[in-house]
Amino acid sequence: MKIKRVTVKKNERGLLLRNGDFERVLQPGTHWLFAGLDTVAVEIHALERPAFVHELVDYLLAKEPALVAAEFVRVELGENEVGLRSENGVLVEVLAPGTRGLYWKGLVDVQVEVVALDGPAASAEVPAATAARLVQTQLRQRAVAGLAGVLQVQVPEHGAGLLWVDGKVERLLAPGSHAFWKFGRNVSVELVDLRLQALEVSGQEILTRDKVALRLNLSATWRYTDVLQAYKALAKPADHLYRELQFGLRAAVGTRSLDELLENKSVIDEVVTAQVTAKLAGYGLQLEGVGVKDIVLPGEMKTILAQVVEAGKAAEANVIRRREETAATRSLLNTAKVMEDNPVALRLKELETLERVAERIDKISVFGGLDQVLDGLVKLR
Repeated sequence: MKIKRVTVKKNERGLLLRNGDFERVLQPGTHWLFAGLDTVAVEIHALERPAFVHELVDYLLAKEPALVAAEFVRVELGENEVGLRSENGVLVEVLAPGTRGLYWKGLVDVQVEVVALDGPAASAEVPAATAARLVQTQLRQRAVAGLAGVLQVQVPEHGAGLLWVDGKVERLLAPGSHAFWKFGRNVSVELVDLRLQALEVSGQEILTRDKVALRLNLSATWRYTDVLQAYKALAKPADHLYRELQFGLRAAVGTRSLDELLENKSVIDEVVTAQVTAKLAGYGLQLEGVGVKDIVLPGEMKTILAQVVEAGKAAEANVIRRREETAATRSLLNTAKVMEDNPVALRLKELETLERVAERIDKISVFGGLDQVLDGLVKLR
């Protein structure tokens, strides 16, 4: 006769297996087990870890309902149900639909809240009270398991969230925290910035009407006026706006000559703004402003324009010089007429001339008086 002694602690339960087959659950205490010719084994399970992960789970659920009711918390979720498992009042796990399991009673208070997923697509959103229990899980001593089945989103104050459910735009999310069940649905949220945004259209090579290749850089500012309308009509609203700005820029430059563009650079901004604004009507987008940052000419065209500008400036300088020479000649003529009729004025002019000459001579010897000096310097016939 073969007898086996087994001790089960107060925080444990024993699983008695005879010849590999389940026989009963051993409660805390000392047990004397008669083996005889059989193979007897006892598996000890600590109640601190309440999850009963064993190959006998399905058997116990199907064939031992009384034992399960006495020793375990039973969980059997349908295909459209989610379970929120708590231990001692603290959420520890999100159970996926179809989950079946057992949790030991006696030490840890295990509770499972069942949430139904049946209903319209709007029911994909996690209730606010439940969502509050899911956020900031990284601050807990123990992480919540199963969060892969929950989509958590933070929508900033200056933006909005576009909710997609099974490939369709469902609705717009207001700023704040949101959570959605991902089980049985393809759920995603696209964040949209509602503030004024800038868009650069750079490096556009365009031919003018007179076949001059220009390289232009355009800057535009825009915003959403109706996000739902924009995303229902356009796959990528920002890309659509970029293309319309390109088309508007080509329309403004390609129909004008280089001289017209250089004389009135603002015409590009005006034409692009008018054309793009008309194209965006009904798409939930608003163009706030457009401006050409740079107009880059080809190298040879730069040289030609520089020569044109240089020639123009030289011609202007020549005209000014001729005008000044004419004015100087006219002034000399007027002075001569005055001195011809006024001997005193002539005498003053002679003295002025003598003064200018004397400034360049270190020493002057005068013979015959001042009249002799003047007669020697100036011969007026």
